[in-house]
Amino acid sequence: MATVRLDLLPIDVNFSLKDRTYKALKETIATINIYEGEGEPRLDERQLSEDLGVSRTPVREALARLAQEGLVRVIPRRGVFVVRKTKTEILEMITVWAALESMAARLITQNASDGEISALRKMFATFESEKPQANIDEYSGTNIEFHQAILKLSKSELLNTLTETLFIHMRSIRVRTIGENNRVSRSIIDHMNIIEALERRDTDLAERLVRQHSLDLAAHVEQHVDYLD
Repeated sequence: MATVRLDLLPIDVNFSLKDRTYKALKETIATINIYEGEGEPRLDERQLSEDLGVSRTPVREALARLAQEGLVRVIPRRGVFVVRKTKTEILEMITVWAALESMAARLITQNASDGEISALRKMFATFESEKPQANIDEYSGTNIEFHQAILKLSKSELLNTLTETLFIHMRSIRVRTIGENNRVSRSIIDHMNIIEALERRDTDLAERLVRQHSLDLAAHVEQHVDYLD
């Protein structure tokens, strides 16, 4: 099984070494496509240590912390692997995500400014004259940014904390599935409808649309995603 090389930079030793190592590893793991290819991505502890410019002790401590969060698994004599959830687990995660993100949408209608909401529309300006399917990689990135923005604009620190690790898997499954079964076209329509509801401060509609958007992803995974079995 091939080992994944994370795109890491040496950390600033002026900050807490353990916390900085943990944060650097978690943020970088969040950028890889966990569900691309076969099997769980393997990490090289020695390489992580070299890339971060720290000893292996803080790396091991950070990996142990990430293992407690369920993001990685440490298998004695085999190594460290980024956890890939099963199909059943992914479906459960999407259901929980639907509840949390829809609450974020409700809070946006109460807490976000008009300017902050209008910025959501600007994200998709480049796709108005072009079919998003023709720029799938670019659209996929914008799709992730949109969902991150929904959480941020809720202005609920606790909600953002609760979704931090969950978002890593949601990001990966969205990236993997966005190009399947014309999901990209349906996605941009959903996003525009959500933005319009937010702009009108239609709290109940915005909450319902965001929840259904995630549940539609769950339906797609249930019917078409066999590579997670």
